[in-house]
Amino acid sequence: MSIGAYPPLRAGVGGPRVPVGRAELLDRLDRVLHTGGRALLTGPAGVGKSEVALAIAARAEARGEHVLWLATLPTDRGTPGAAAATLVASVATSVTGDGPRTGPGGAAATGQDVLRGLPGPQRAAVAMLCREAPVPEGGWDRIALRLALAGILRTLAARCPVLLVVDGVQRMDPESADLLRFALHLTPSALRVVAVETPAAEAYGPGSPGEGPEPLWVPSEADVLNVPPLHADEIAELLIHHRLPSRMAGRIHRASGGNPRLALAIGRSLADARTPVHHAEALSLSGRARDLARQLLGVASPAVRGTLLLAALALRPSASLIRRAGRPTAETDLATAERAGLVTLTEDGSVAFTAGVLPSTLVHDACWTERSQGHAALARVVDDPVEEVRHRALATDVPDELLAAEVAAAAESARRRGNSALAAELALLAAESTPGREGRQRIARLVDAAEEAARAARADLAVRAATDLLSRDAAPADRVRARLAVLDTAGQGLTNLDEIYVHAMEDSEGDTALRAAVQLRLAVKYVLADGDPVRSRAAAVDSAELACSVGDAKTAARALTVRARMERFLGSPDAERVLAEAHALEMVERPLGVRNAARILTIRHALFDDRLGDARDQLNALLPLVERRGTVEDAIELFNTSAEVEARRGQCAVALSHAGRSLALTLEAGLSPGPAWYSLALAETAGGSFARAAGYARRSAQASEEEGDHVFLSRSLYALGRVQLVTGDVANALETLRRVQAGERAQSAVDPSMLRWHEELAEALIANDAPEEAADVLAGVRPVAERLGRTTVLLGCDRVYALYLAAGGKSDEAAVLLADTADRFGGAGLPLERGRALIALARVERRRRRRSAAQQALQAAATVFERSGAAPWLALASETPSGTAEPAPSRDGALSSLTEAELHLALLVGQGASNQEAAARLYLSVKTVEARLTRIYQKLDVRSRAQLAGALSAWPGLRPPPVLADGPPVG
Repeated sequence: MSIGAYPPLRAGVGGPRVPVGRAELLDRLDRVLHTGGRALLTGPAGVGKSEVALAIAARAEARGEHVLWLATLPTDRGTPGAAAATLVASVATSVTGDGPRTGPGGAAATGQDVLRGLPGPQRAAVAMLCREAPVPEGGWDRIALRLALAGILRTLAARCPVLLVVDGVQRMDPESADLLRFALHLTPSALRVVAVETPAAEAYGPGSPGEGPEPLWVPSEADVLNVPPLHADEIAELLIHHRLPSRMAGRIHRASGGNPRLALAIGRSLADARTPVHHAEALSLSGRARDLARQLLGVASPAVRGTLLLAALALRPSASLIRRAGRPTAETDLATAERAGLVTLTEDGSVAFTAGVLPSTLVHDACWTERSQGHAALARVVDDPVEEVRHRALATDVPDELLAAEVAAAAESARRRGNSALAAELALLAAESTPGREGRQRIARLVDAAEEAARAARADLAVRAATDLLSRDAAPADRVRARLAVLDTAGQGLTNLDEIYVHAMEDSEGDTALRAAVQLRLAVKYVLADGDPVRSRAAAVDSAELACSVGDAKTAARALTVRARMERFLGSPDAERVLAEAHALEMVERPLGVRNAARILTIRHALFDDRLGDARDQLNALLPLVERRGTVEDAIELFNTSAEVEARRGQCAVALSHAGRSLALTLEAGLSPGPAWYSLALAETAGGSFARAAGYARRSAQASEEEGDHVFLSRSLYALGRVQLVTGDVANALETLRRVQAGERAQSAVDPSMLRWHEELAEALIANDAPEEAADVLAGVRPVAERLGRTTVLLGCDRVYALYLAAGGKSDEAAVLLADTADRFGGAGLPLERGRALIALARVERRRRRRSAAQQALQAAATVFERSGAAPWLALASETPSGTAEPAPSRDGALSSLTEAELHLALLVGQGASNQEAAARLYLSVKTVEARLTRIYQKLDVRSRAQLAGALSAWPGLRPPPVLADGPPVG
């Protein structure tokens, strides 16, 4: 039970909810409290210290401990005794203990009993503290108050373990701090204490005394736990938990610095404003997020803020640079800001803000004169000519052609250095510095700026350049190029951009080359945003023909690549021929990037065909070049593809490494994380954790739905359904895979090698007592796979067809087919698929009562998985095939006749679940449960739940397969 002004606990299923990213910290905090009894949680405002304290209090309460919660207020610091009075008042209204241990006659003791048990002078002092009695002219008796508070806490701790949480130590008034410090010194270890402190919030604020409050105890190194910012991936999880858009997780993490409160404010501002994806770079400038940034900066004095403004204006801020720019106290100011959690300093004096919204807020709130003077000062001291030109241009608001030309030259220098983001910023600055009388020059520079922003994936700069250009009397060709730049920065999120496509088509009338470029973008949109590959192929054909007619080999190659992708998707035999044409044009044109190019599609075709050695060799040749000179999107594309190839090859550690690098680059660049999460789901399925794989697949599905990306929505749902199936969550697996089936049919997908959902759906149908529907799925895909020569797709169909035979009582045929299929998977270089077939073989051999053969199959599977580093599959092979322990022999073998779905239901009902509870657990209707239970009774020749439980008890090791999902699939 809780005592005092204790916030409500938000408990989840199975216990109190753990704040996102804080499980390890909570475990450490628990250990510290049980070892030493004292812990100090510290960290910047908004990092989640109170959430951690709430969670540890919930754990204590769940163990039956009493919790005292003391939350101070900002006004308490100036009110003598305020915090101590609040603590005493909360004890007075509490009830502690239960049963005969406590009060006379077995009644629970109340806080009033504790207070009444104090000696007379102490009771009188407490009454004065709580203003229940007048305070004499000389003030209250401090010694009596000290002893009273110590006595109260000792009495509580003697009755049962007590956890005292003091939230906001820095706001506690000195008198209360002195009383509590004395009391804690005298209390036993049964009273454990968590103090929550935001350092420097008082010490360095305006008008502060310059020193922080004294601690409640002398903390040791073990007592102090810093609550760190969340990682980018944890920010994504936090956004999903709060039903906020997760597709911006990387940019929100960068803007918030991992501060949960700030991240949620940014996410809510984004959701409330319904900011389009291509405006995402500006998301940190809105509403509540800006106010929170001002609160964080509010702890800095005006002098410190002046130093921080110079750091915000500089490209590469350092203490020495800021000192030379006119701030002689730069080192002291920056050290103060670091203690307040606003910046971090390296040994060489480099300065980095802890959250991206802080420098943007400093610049936003500064007046023009302050910004101009700061840039002018920096221009005089920087040693890089590119930075010097940038600061000179930003120090004036008077357009000047000579200056604009210098900035344009600086943009070219930044481009040659490979700093595409700076090049994009300078290109736009050059355009904005161009005088209005130079109309044509300004428009030309705006076009260059938009296209430079597209190369740098800076959507905000592309939109700014395009908006400026479209407000002027620009030629249709320039308007088209600006709009195409905006489209090229939209990433996966191409929904709600129809107006841009329409205007681009109108303005490209009569210009064949531009019309080809617009048609190319439409081809991409039709497949990603509209899920219409037929229309996408038609647009790609038009684009290629138009580009070839004017000798534009670059656009023609890209259009042919899109067409080849659609041809394969639609099952056309022309796919490889078209891809070869695109590749030939690329060899002449030699494009700078690989994303959406023929080279990467050639690798993906090798992946689809399971020519994994070829795919790996080509990737290994490209990766060093892209890492050295390519764009971040190129690197992400290659790492994603490499992760898929290595996971398929059974090189699980390499797959996890590549997928992790892809996600890190994605979040750092602020791009949509859906594709990277999908790759990580595949890698985790192969060699990490099924639970993490399911989590990443769900995140990918949510991000893809937010983006309106049909392609990756199908892929992520496939990854989720596959994990659900192999972990025994067959009901959810069937629902998820049916969504994949519906989505692929809606997109007219034909080639089964690009997303191998057919075999997974068929297996889920067999597990859910729908073998004939499973046979129909296999019968539908097999002729297509044979026509297209997709041999390993046919192997997957054979594996599932064997399960169909086994479900129909033809175990002998099933065993022969599975053994042959496992061998052929091994010959095809697909070790994980071989191991999966061997697990299925072990299951069938057990049904045939061939225990030795089953054990040999399982051992062979375990060997395959161990060599590949496939940890989750190895754990699966270490158990029996259905996730159950090895059963004891049965007299009639009737249990062997149950399907996996029937066995799962039988186990639930045998353990006492009602029909309604079983239906809810399995996501079935009650009628389906009743019908399935009738078949189970018939097969086992039992007539009641009691007899069913008795039949199951003969197999003591049986248990239901694990269910990872916490609800139906994303949708």
